[in-house]
Formats: sequence, structure tokens, C-alpha cells
Amino acid sequence: MQIKFKIPKVSLILLRRTFLLIIIVCGIFSFGYVLGAKGYRINKNYPNVIIQRENPSDKKDLNFSLFWKVWDTLQTSYFDKNKLIPAEMVYGAIKGMVASIGDPYTVFLAPSENKVVQEDLQGSFEGIGIQIGFKGTQLAVIAPLPESPAEKAEIRAGDFIVGIKDERKGINMGTSGITLPEAVQVIRGQAGTEVTLSLLREGSEEVFEKTITRESIEVPSVTLKFVGEKEDIAHIKVLKFVAETSKEWDDAVIEILKKPEIDEIIVDVRNDPGGYLQSSVDLASDFLEIGQTVVSEEHTNGSKDEFKVEKIGRLKNKNAVVLVNKGSASASEILAGALKDLKKYKIIGETTFGKGTIQEPQQIDNGAGLHITVARWLTPSGYWVDGKGIVPDIEVKDNPDTNEDEQLQEAINYFEGN
Repeated sequence: MQIKFKIPKVSLILLRRTFLLIIIVCGIFSFGYVLGAKGYRINKNYPNVIIQRENPSDKKDLNFSLFWKVWDTLQTSYFDKNKLIPAEMVYGAIKGMVASIGDPYTVFLAPSENKVVQEDLQGSFEGIGIQIGFKGTQLAVIAPLPESPAEKAEIRAGDFIVGIKDERKGINMGTSGITLPEAVQVIRGQAGTEVTLSLLREGSEEVFEKTITRESIEVPSVTLKFVGEKEDIAHIKVLKFVAETSKEWDDAVIEILKKPEIDEIIVDVRNDPGGYLQSSVDLASDFLEIGQTVVSEEHTNGSKDEFKVEKIGRLKNKNAVVLVNKGSASASEILAGALKDLKKYKIIGETTFGKGTIQEPQQIDNGAGLHITVARWLTPSGYWVDGKGIVPDIEVKDNPDTNEDEQLQEAINYFEGN
């Protein structure tokens, strides 16, 4: 997901907007309503909810008789009253209302789910180390994190997750109809425990299982190595666009500038699912001229907001290529698209994920959250990546059966003329 921060001269609404890399489909009721204040009180781990059946004055024309009929029927007839938790039922109704729009990026997040979203941006958690999302309506692996248990188990970007099993949690479930936060909560768990994923790989009709032991995952957002025969090519890999990315990028740029012999840079955003939009603007700006537009957002009324370069590009005189694959999404595509359009840098690898809409996150009562699609974003040339991705200039697929990184090697060869 991509969240963007703006400089002070921009409106507070823009400050709150976010890109959600992950498509979240929430559906329990077909519609719902935020219910007001008097009735059932729930303690323990659920927030208090008070039920009032009167519509607000500005909602008098809405007929909720069917909703209340279903509610009352459940209260009187459902055999296991312990499962009738009003707070959960209200959240389910709200999720259904939001899901009825039919936009998988516009979602309501209950407090526990909203907490997961925040943890994803902090970069520290216990689990197996995969970024997950949806391809169509099927839960899928966007990318395994480097050196994670998932990568060691040879789980690949694009693998469909059709089942999840955790004996310790008493879970054995399919993923049809599951929401992203629900999937994350099931897959994550205490370090040292196991989870089994049932997977389907593209090009195969045979489901296979991987049992993976969870670990504590600490993920840096930027890494730097020097590659090539003379180690005179900077390979700067961006794993995600989060709060610390700009600082870690700055540290890497300083190291590059300490080596005057470094004229060529490989910007690697493979398996980078995105994050803060402003981070992608900051990183792209290091290669561009002041005043150039990195990305623009287009609203339903036709208006546009442009995000321009506002600093001197420290790497603008360097040669560069961008490495991408189908796990490169959102902020990664903004960076790749800007460098492709404005610098004509070559894009090497595979077609990217294709996530081109903008969401605004709002914090609701009791820790809940609401993410609303408010615009789409376009590359400097006006290209909309949504559902299409960015097609590489030089297409190279990494062979998982070899130890060599064929895509990285292609980028090195591009500079060394091999």
C-alpha cells in the first residue's frame, strides 16, 4: 500500500491519502450502517456498542426494516448465542456496506485489521515474510521478502494461496472470500510456530503444500551493494517505501557519492509492493531536474494534482537502469514510470503488478480505519498502469532453478557491454 505525505503547503486531505498495494475484498452483509447509541454492551476484547434503531434525521428515507428483521431473527433463532457478538456484527455490516461498492481497494478495517496495516509499514513483525494480495478474487503472493522463511521455502511471487492450515490455532480453511487482514492475521503468528499454505502455481493445476516455521522479521527498506567485474556499478535495492526509506536512501546515495568512479546505478524495485507515495517522489527526484513532474493524480471531476521535483538531483548525471518484476507495485511503479518517461532509463525484467489508484485512509472510532479510493495516478507521460503494469524494455525472467540472478546479471551486462 502506498501512503503519501505532502509538504506543508499541500492540503490536509492530500496528507492523509494512501495507496493500497493490496486489494482487500471485504464482504459479510450486502449493506450496513454505523449504528448509534443504546442497547447491547460488550466488554472483553470488543469495543462497546450501543444499538439505537432510529435513523439520523438526514437518513429518514433509508429503510432498515430488512436489516433489523435479520438482526432480530439471529438474536432469537441462532442456536449458539456466544457467537452473536454485537460489535462484530456491526463491523460486519459496515464491511458489507463498503464492499457493496465493488471497489476492492475501498475497505473498512476493524481495529485489529487496521493494526495489521500499521504494522506492515513499520517493518517489524513475526511471520513467514510474504507480501500478499489478490489477483482477481484469488489470494496470491505478491512477493516473498528477501532471506525470509517464505523465500527459503521457495514460495514465489504469483503463487496462489488456496488454503491455510495452523494446527496450533485450530485453523484449516480455504481462502475463498477471505479478506486481506483476515489472511494476514491467520498467516502471521508467534516465532517458532508453523503454518501450512496450500499453493497453486501459474501454469500448473496441481495444488501443493508448504509448511513454514515463522520467525521474527526485520526488513530494511534499502540495501546497497557494488557489483560488476570491477565492482564499479551501484546496485541499490528498494524493498518497500516506508517512513525510514528516504533516510536509508540518503545513506546509500552518500556512499555512492563517496566513490567518484561510480557512474552507473541499478535501481532495483523487484518484489517491492509499494508504500508511501512521497518516498517514491523523493527517490525519483534524485535523478531528475527541479520542477519536473514525477507523478500526477486525476480526480473524478477531471482535476489533477502534480507532484514535482523540489530538490537538486544528486544522481541526475549518472547512468541508470531499473529492475522490475511482477512483484513491483504502486510506489515502485511510480518510480520506474518516472525514470522511464523523463530519463529514458531502460526498464529490465518483467511486467510490473499494475496498481494505479489512490486511497485516502481515515482513522475511525475505537481504532478502526476506512480507506477510500479518491483518484488514479498517472506517469509523467499520462500512462495509467492499472491492470496493465509497466512493460520492460528488456524482458528477462529469473530462472528459479538456478543460483544466478539472471535479471541482475542482464543489468550488469547492459553497462559492461557484454
